[in-house]
Amino acid sequence: MEAARAARERRRGFAVCIAVATLTILDLSKVTVGVPSIESSLKAAPSELQLVVAGFALAFGLALIPAGRLGDLRSRKRMLIIGVVLFTLASALCALAPTIELLVVARIAQGVAAGIQMPQVLGIIQQLFQGDDRARAFGTFGATVGLATALGPALGGLLIAIGGPVDGWRWMFWMNVPLGIAAALLAMRFLPGDGARKHGRTDLDLVGTGLLGISTVSLMLPFVLTTGGPEDDPRRWLWLLLFAGAAAGLLGWERRYVKQGRSPVLDVRLFSIASYRNGLLVVTAYYAGLPALFLLTTLFLQQGLGLPPVFAGMVSIPYAVAAAGTAWLGGRLIGRYGRRVVLVGLVVALGGTGLIAAASTHPTAATVPWLIAAAMIVAGLGGGLVISPNQTLALAEVPLPDAGLAGSMTQVGQRVGTALGVAVVLSVFLGTLARRSPVTGESAAYHDAFILGLAATICLMAVALVFSLFDLKHGRRRAG
Repeated sequence: MEAARAARERRRGFAVCIAVATLTILDLSKVTVGVPSIESSLKAAPSELQLVVAGFALAFGLALIPAGRLGDLRSRKRMLIIGVVLFTLASALCALAPTIELLVVARIAQGVAAGIQMPQVLGIIQQLFQGDDRARAFGTFGATVGLATALGPALGGLLIAIGGPVDGWRWMFWMNVPLGIAAALLAMRFLPGDGARKHGRTDLDLVGTGLLGISTVSLMLPFVLTTGGPEDDPRRWLWLLLFAGAAAGLLGWERRYVKQGRSPVLDVRLFSIASYRNGLLVVTAYYAGLPALFLLTTLFLQQGLGLPPVFAGMVSIPYAVAAAGTAWLGGRLIGRYGRRVVLVGLVVALGGTGLIAAASTHPTAATVPWLIAAAMIVAGLGGGLVISPNQTLALAEVPLPDAGLAGSMTQVGQRVGTALGVAVVLSVFLGTLARRSPVTGESAAYHDAFILGLAATICLMAVALVFSLFDLKHGRRRAG
């Protein structure tokens, strides 16, 4: 009876974690399809649109590690509830925003809230499950993330179709309000108590937190400010000098902090765990390509081929279905095949992205969306074998007291990768469009921009493949 009750409580807590993760990832991906509508409604410039998408990722990444450490030290349940409440309020502000400037501010607030709640999700899953059960839980989590990432554009397009081309984008944010309220109430009722206090670590590393914030902002900001247009200021890259200095100071401070027997905001000892370090590199490089792929596709289909947002978003549904299936399967294969699962997934995902580029060259415009949707199946089959198996491998050797911090770092990797990838790919897309339109005409220019943007996406994903090969080689050397 006691075991059955404990299992039921774990399932309920896990369901709440999945609900919060779904709400967060949906918001991250569905806004991409609303970019043209926001541009038209609020008369936004390219740099402002970039901040709507990448500014969320910047704030998300900035909040993750301090929030994850606070959850480890104090209460993951309490931090998750705080994050959900703030996320709900920020969503309402986004929906009500009368100008693009206020929308950017509200999106940054949303990103901070998302950065508070997401590390608690990963830490609680680590807390609830062990061994093979944990691998299966992360498989389900990965399937959910894959579904939410790929279904977001379709859902966003549907809401725009319902709400109208001018203000339909506001419905994407109003949707979060009742869902956020429900998630907060369920979290209060079903999430387990937190045992982080038992480890006796209650100090907060304020200096480390400040240096980490400066490092994160100065790394991501030049990429967030990159649009590919003539307004880009080359001096933005000077921020990387500040990043180098702040990162060096952070590492030195954290080493001294650990020697004093205190709990750092960023425990550099985690990077000595090879499986964790390699997994972090893989996920950062992969997420430099994945969100950019969906953004490119929706822009090409809407602005290049003239598809309504709802149909442009629906093209990614095959990806979602395929990724959900292989993510669930990957959670069961990872114990048997290990790192090879991630490697195979990356190869298939790269092949699927290449097929998307090939599909766009079909001479009949009406056929192109269908061919891209078919190619999305292949990309999704590979993508599902990357995210959740890599997450399981990366966290497998991390001590439970550091689960929230380690999970936060993987999320930071995703957000840094997203900001970098979106900036690089969008600048290639927009730059090509600006150069080719006067020469080839708008239709041909959109196609050329899409192809070159996909080429940049493939290069970014190929970096993840290289890191995965290194990880596989390390695993074989260790086994030998």
